[in-house]
Formats: sequence, structure tokens, C-alpha cells
Amino acid sequence: MSSKIKIIECPRDAMQGIKSFIPTKNKVQYIQSLLRVGFDTIDVGSFVSPKAIPQMADTSAVLSMLDLSKTKSKLLAIVANERGAEDASKHEQVDYLGFPFSISENFQMRNTHKSIAQSVVTLEGILNIADASQKQVVVYISMGFGNPYGDPWNVDIVGEWTERLSKMGVKILSLSDTIGSSNADNIYYLFSNLIPLYPNIEFGAHLHTTPNTWFEKVDSAFKAGCNRFDGAIQGFGGCPMATNALTGNMPTEKLLSFFTSKKLNNLDALSFESAFNEATKIFSVFH
Repeated sequence: MSSKIKIIECPRDAMQGIKSFIPTKNKVQYIQSLLRVGFDTIDVGSFVSPKAIPQMADTSAVLSMLDLSKTKSKLLAIVANERGAEDASKHEQVDYLGFPFSISENFQMRNTHKSIAQSVVTLEGILNIADASQKQVVVYISMGFGNPYGDPWNVDIVGEWTERLSKMGVKILSLSDTIGSSNADNIYYLFSNLIPLYPNIEFGAHLHTTPNTWFEKVDSAFKAGCNRFDGAIQGFGGCPMATNALTGNMPTEKLLSFFTSKKLNNLDALSFESAFNEATKIFSVFH
């Protein structure tokens, strides 16, 4: 098993559901504090319709104001269609285009106003745009552990979509627990079966959780061979398109405590403490 653990910090996920607009300069200050920590990747914003996610309307401005001279962190921006991919790919600061691909028909319609079949076509376009602009695509299998709509879900459906996405050329695939419905058993089953089958794909875990189930979720994904984990400091956020009763993001500090115990945490502790305090400031004011 690789000793290189990648922790992806997701301020975009933490901020996007907040109703009051967080001023651009505050976002920049917060993301700048995150850049000092040493995260593998930071999910900084999204190029989607401002009507859908008003909080992210200033992603271009945020990117233009960041000082990236002293960081090794890569930047990821979420896109929902080809226009968003084209906008994001114009920014040299962006390394990854993230595309939420739901295997729940209802959620895909709610999230992107497209059917799954239409979303396959969209993803093909995004992969071509990324290729032309030397970006990589991270596909999130949304509702990867079940859904609240009664749409069919089982581990075989996840496997079938992994096969299709692999054939399309997807290299990074993050299984997303959009509503916190995962448990230790299905997390372990999926990762332990998929990772050996697809050695060319980097699998990630984007887990949402309640405060008392985080450990079993991280532990089971790690034991199954997953080395890429998404988090948000203090568990802020969730998906504004999912349900009203939000389950929070995986708290980054929990991930760090877990990987510190495994001697696999290589992030800067003092910078993390500073970013944690910035998070408290920004989210206590604007929540």
C-alpha cells in the first residue's frame, strides 16, 4: 500500500450552501491559509451557473487573487457542463476539473438538470476540453452509496459505472457519499473490489458523515486501499442539492488525527491550526 496519503481540502463544498455571500477577499484569505498547510489539492470553487450556486459566482476573481508562489497544492474547480469546463480551463491555476456524475437519475436531474444519459455526453465533452488544455478530470460518483429517492442502487451498479467511466478515459474517480448513507461494510466492499480491478484509476473517498460515524468510514476506506480522502475543516458544508437535512463533510481534523496515528500525516500542523482558526472566523460570521 502506498504511504502517500492525499488529503483534498474542500472549502468550495463548505461554502457553497451558505446563503449570505462571503466577500471575495474573505474567501481569498481563507484559501491562502489553506495553501500553507500542504494539502495535495484544494477544491477552490466552481464554474457553474450563479443562479444555481450564487456563492461561487466569484471563483474567477478568487483564482486571480491567490498567491500560489509558495505552495505545492494543486487546485480543483467543479464544473457541471462543457461551458463551465471551458471557463475553468482558461485559468492556468486550475489543475483539475471536477465533475459530479450521479448514478441516481433523480439526483442528476436536481443537480445538473440533465439525465444520466445526457451527462455521459457532457462528460465526454469535458474530458476533451481537459485534454486540450492539459487539465485532469476528477469524476465524483454522486450518490455512490445509495440515495433518498428510491432510485435503484447496489454495489454492482457502482461497478458497472466504474467500468464505463474507465473506458471513457477517467483516471481519478471519487466515490461520493452525498447524503451520509455509507457504512463501513459497503465502503470496504466497494474500494477493496474496485481498486485491484482498475489499477489505472486513482480512487478517492468523498464521504459525508455524522460526528460519531467518521472513524469507521475512514478506517474501512483506508483498510480497503484508498489513499485519497476529501475533507472540510470542522465538517462544514454538505451538498445544497441533496436533501434539507444536511449531513456534514468529513472533518479534515479527524482525517489528520487518523493519519497521524498511522504516521502518514505530512501536513504542517501550525499552518493547519491557523487555517482552522480562519475557518472558525469565516463560518461563524457568515453561516
